[in-house]
Amino acid sequence: MAKFEGITGKYVYVKAQGREYRVYFEENGKGIPIVCQHTAGSDGQQWRHFINDEEITSKYRVIVPDLPYHGKSLPPESVEWWKEEYVATKAFLIDFHVAFNHALGLERPVFIGVSVGGNLAADLALDCPDEYRAVIGVESTMGGNSSPGLATEYDDRSGTVISGRSTLNWWHHPRISDDFKYAAMFYMMSPTSPEKYRRETAWKCSQSVPAVFKGDVYYFFFEHDLTGKAQHIDTSRVSIYFLTGDSDPAVSIEDTRKLVEEIKGAKFVVMKGLGHFGMSENFDAFKQYIMPILNQIAS
Repeated sequence: MAKFEGITGKYVYVKAQGREYRVYFEENGKGIPIVCQHTAGSDGQQWRHFINDEEITSKYRVIVPDLPYHGKSLPPESVEWWKEEYVATKAFLIDFHVAFNHALGLERPVFIGVSVGGNLAADLALDCPDEYRAVIGVESTMGGNSSPGLATEYDDRSGTVISGRSTLNWWHHPRISDDFKYAAMFYMMSPTSPEKYRRETAWKCSQSVPAVFKGDVYYFFFEHDLTGKAQHIDTSRVSIYFLTGDSDPAVSIEDTRKLVEEIKGAKFVVMKGLGHFGMSENFDAFKQYIMPILNQIAS
């Protein structure tokens, strides 16, 4: 007897910033819509455990898009995209998600994102709070180059900082293979997470076009900056939650706490024993932290 999952996949045409994108997304469940954003250089496969969980899908219509240029969402046909440098700007990511919601007819969905998506959760809460009933940021930062260990380049001999932006070349350079991305993402997970899921997560992250990974990381380090702005997020209009793993070398608990302390009414949970990719590296542990939040939103 064949075994099937309840997930369905389809394409929707989304127009953002004057360009039309053929966007692939998967969904499962019924109830409150929740849109899940993948990390830099990856795609919706990262959410496969989440979208298949019966407890979650009994209350939520889980929707997982691949951003344009990621996964099954190919570059737009209307432009010669190969002549442009791919850069994920804050304006594009916000416009895309609002347009995606409208294309699917979603009324104030919940947004959950990790890493790049975690920072985007806070940007969405500030820029378009009435579009969402709640946003959940996982591994989120204040921005403004708040993770110097991964955002700067050092002189091998002196140990001094050379340049923050030059580090982006780590993700797109002729001397660097996809093996680098695999190793870098593997390093960012908790050693206590099941090895099979850590390796699966790193595998997914090593499948993207190198230029796309670089473009996504640009948003994380240089476009996202809520310094002096976070206090203007109005949690009476949109609820906001943050979760950060205590075994994430890229985003520390203190990185997220700095952001949380600026937002009146924001809620923050530290996830013990989880790294940068909780939803895919160890979903069983991640679920223990996310379910109380989802139940609170649903109620």
